[in-house]
Amino acid sequence: MMHPVTAPSTFEDWQAAYGLSAERSEPFKTLSGEPVKALYTEADLPASAAIGLPGVYPFTRGVYPSMYRGRLWTVRQFAGFGTAEETNERFHYLLAHGQQGLSTAFDMPSLMGHDSDHALSLGEVGREGVAIDTLDDMQTLFEGIDVGEVSVSMTINAPAAIMLAFYVVAAERQGIAPDRLSGTIQADILKEYIAQKEWCFPVDPAMRLLGDMVEWCSTDMPRWHPVSISGYHIREAGATAAQELAFTLKDGLTYVEEAIERGLDVDDFAPRLSFFFNAQIDFFEEIAKYRAARRIWARELRETFGACNPKSWLMRFHTQTAGVSLTAQQPLNNITRTAIEALAGVLGGTQSLHTNSYDEALALPTEEAVQIAMRTQQVIAHETGVTNTIDPLGGSYFVEALTDRLEELAYDYFRRIDELGGMVEAVKQNFPQREIADASYELQTEIDAGERVVVGVNRFQSHGDADIQTLRIDPALERKQLDRLQGVRARRDAVAVEAALADLRAAAAHPRTNLMPALLQCARAHASEGEIIVALQDIWGRYLETPVY
Repeated sequence: MMHPVTAPSTFEDWQAAYGLSAERSEPFKTLSGEPVKALYTEADLPASAAIGLPGVYPFTRGVYPSMYRGRLWTVRQFAGFGTAEETNERFHYLLAHGQQGLSTAFDMPSLMGHDSDHALSLGEVGREGVAIDTLDDMQTLFEGIDVGEVSVSMTINAPAAIMLAFYVVAAERQGIAPDRLSGTIQADILKEYIAQKEWCFPVDPAMRLLGDMVEWCSTDMPRWHPVSISGYHIREAGATAAQELAFTLKDGLTYVEEAIERGLDVDDFAPRLSFFFNAQIDFFEEIAKYRAARRIWARELRETFGACNPKSWLMRFHTQTAGVSLTAQQPLNNITRTAIEALAGVLGGTQSLHTNSYDEALALPTEEAVQIAMRTQQVIAHETGVTNTIDPLGGSYFVEALTDRLEELAYDYFRRIDELGGMVEAVKQNFPQREIADASYELQTEIDAGERVVVGVNRFQSHGDADIQTLRIDPALERKQLDRLQGVRARRDAVAVEAALADLRAAAAHPRTNLMPALLQCARAHASEGEIIVALQDIWGRYLETPVY
């Protein structure tokens, strides 16, 4: 290409002088399909180009004034497999290798509210997380770990209040009161109906159970985050960045509305709400998503809900790199993908971070893979220099323009959801489910057609991939868990269990009765998770989804 004799001084002169005829053939758009211009300039910034300062409303540049110059994010690796003993051993390994907080993965039966000896649990016990049936399992899970000192996250939703009851009583047995416990339980029930599909009850009673837990934690567990509003699984189901942003925030705003309707003051609970976002592979789009999320949340809490405490305006969030971006083909490439996604989370201002292991598209991660994932965070923190200055991408024409665009798209979804009667009604009408299904289909179609490059999958393939050693769950662990559950049932006071379950049913039949005291009573009596779920289903019934195509 010939260069002009006189250097162009404006964008228009540059465009005329150089043209764009030599562009690559790939589509120039984000992973979500938003078009990307060849060049961004000050003309792409909003009229009020000021983006503010970190730690200052609306927190576009970060929730804390010093961000990582003051304190790094929390390294919080997700772990859980087999029985409580095996996961307890992994927890001790992670703590010994530099992890600062524990993040608990539960197996599918536990997530669905089934005991390990339920017919639907066969073959799934301990496979993709730890099996927790009773208080005994929860005590074993944290044996030798001072839960008064270690922050604990639990990724469970429909039965979250039950697991929290088990955890609170297990801590009591360590001599630790609820007000000393710090951490998060996910408990984001709307997201289950939208994306992850792990539910136990119809939507309305499920929302009541969440509200009871939030209300109880606001007085009894002041250091605990009773709900982590999760966009992660929405994105994993195939949502775009804008859909993840909009549906997650609207879920969170709905929980705020529910709590206020119960008579709670927004400033009494909002500071303990937290979020959980995906870090997908489109680097700049993800960074812009986090910036837009902080700004929208701050504005809505202050302007719409009248929160006066600045802590209520803060969107603090955990990030996990994208499981859906991992490939079984050439799995070592996943180390690179995870590093890029983790860096996006850091540059986007996350408060804690989980990095996926490279072998997770094949099986549960090995200790070697987990260590590489953890070292990825440590390299970013201590070698790259990205933590030396706060919000290093702030003011980037591209990032700021993309932040504004994602904010605009989110508010467009808010409007459409409000027209349907709010998020609960939108979920019942399958609106977000349809939007995600369409987006997922469109992206997969592009990948199948080769229009979206996935290295090692539809381009740059190779034969004879490296032989990866994967972690396999011993089938004998399922029998071990069943024996353990039966042992608890044999030792406990059956009369006390039945009395506790009867009290729970009675409480569930009265909409204004908070269920947490009854759930704690069930935990202390050693009622199992499945028994508690069935007792509530006796009153509330079950949920049947309308399929969406």
